[in-house]
Amino acid sequence: MKDLLFLSHRIPYPPNKGDKIRSFHWLKALGQRYRVHLGTFVDDPADLVHESALAEYCEELCVRRLDPRMARFRSSRALLSGKPLSFAYYRDRGLRRWVKRIMAERSIDTVLVFSSPMATYIDRNLSCRRVIDFVDVDSEKWREYAATRRGPAHWLFAREARTLLAAERALSREFDASLFVSEAEKALFDERAPDSRARTRAVGNGVDTDYFDPGLDYANPYPAGSAPQLVFTGVMDYAPNVEAVQWFVAEVLPRVREQQPGASFWIVGTRPTRDVLALARVDGVQVTGSVPDVRPYLRHADIGVAPMRIARGVQNKVLEALAMGCPVALTDAAATGLRVMDDDYAGVADTAAGLADQILRLTRVRAEREGHESFARARAYTTAHYGWASQFERLLETLEDRSTTGAGHVGGAPAAQEAFACARHS
Repeated sequence: MKDLLFLSHRIPYPPNKGDKIRSFHWLKALGQRYRVHLGTFVDDPADLVHESALAEYCEELCVRRLDPRMARFRSSRALLSGKPLSFAYYRDRGLRRWVKRIMAERSIDTVLVFSSPMATYIDRNLSCRRVIDFVDVDSEKWREYAATRRGPAHWLFAREARTLLAAERALSREFDASLFVSEAEKALFDERAPDSRARTRAVGNGVDTDYFDPGLDYANPYPAGSAPQLVFTGVMDYAPNVEAVQWFVAEVLPRVREQQPGASFWIVGTRPTRDVLALARVDGVQVTGSVPDVRPYLRHADIGVAPMRIARGVQNKVLEALAMGCPVALTDAAATGLRVMDDDYAGVADTAAGLADQILRLTRVRAEREGHESFARARAYTTAHYGWASQFERLLETLEDRSTTGAGHVGGAPAAQEAFACARHS
């Protein structure tokens, strides 16, 4: 086996949120083909117990504690530097020493960087194959944040969008290949960084259809007598999720309840903020906090909802609901990056009235077709297009393609060198 260095900004276990789902499946598959040396951060002390579970996939493992308060302090010190704050957030001397030792002691054949801040740990003159998985165009996310804010928050988010895009462009020139989670994200980045177009690839997300199996027996978590049951799943201290459920409760749910007074909306996910917890005071809204298993909530829900108005890449919550045979009502933003879905199990709309209409339409379809079993096409959609094995084959093709190795190295382009230096030394 060859040696591969894998750097991930967040510990890829347990696979219970978007980026960790993707990074875990990469790690799991890579461990069968390479001796993997994994360097990563833990920002939630509860995740430290999973270090032993990760070890079985790795030849060597470095897990560094990330104190969010100190990380925010580092970011604040970078405000006047012209560098991305997110890169300063993940700066760590211990991880840098570990990477330097691994590169000196091991015959590293390939480097895979997951998320742009981790690229700052990789020297620019390495001769091995270097691939960066941007996943999404993060700078565009910050631009969207800025568009919804005023005052200091607008300035801060706009600054991050500007500095991060400069770093993303530089990194795409420096690395041999850059990955994005969908053709839509790839096309957006190609527009933003046209000189790197030849080295960008779309490698999608998948869903574990063996785990998300509606045929298994799940106890119904919903009380009898209320219908339809609408469910949103996700980490509930993530700003786009918080904004999505707030908008849904304020603008969409009342329209649904005008036609279906018994309708209830369940917000299922760990770490709900105070703003999310406050939504439980609204009639028809339930906030569960962390649950041991989201599958019962998807299996017994009438409709899954993904009312995202700020979204990048592929929404795993949508794939998981569909894999469980649960129809989904979603916004255009949440649908971006997904293959075209049939309207008998998915309804897409961008206004509150339109989304409410899609929910009511899907509940009628459910009633006509008698339950979850009638939505076999939803599950078939995920098994046909979103199996992890096929996604890993695409990743492997990129990792093992030596035709462009070294082609992305920054040479005499001063602008690229300057932007990359800003990224690396933040």
